[in-house]
Amino acid sequence: MAKAAKTAIKTKDQKAAAEAKNWSKVIRSVRSPKTGAYTFKEVIVHKDKVKEFLSQK
Repeated sequence: MAKAAKTAIKTKDQKAAAEAKNWSKVIRSVRSPKTGAYTFKEVIVHKDKVKEFLSQK
């Protein structure tokens, strides 16, 4: 029998665990003006600021 996946966050500080759910990792491709190759920029932003980050040049 397979083990069941545990989805509950087990921390001593439940308030901090609830706050962590408000953050998202956003990955955006950026083109190099010199070589034309794409690189990826990874940033962790608050969920309210995701559209703002993606609209930046």
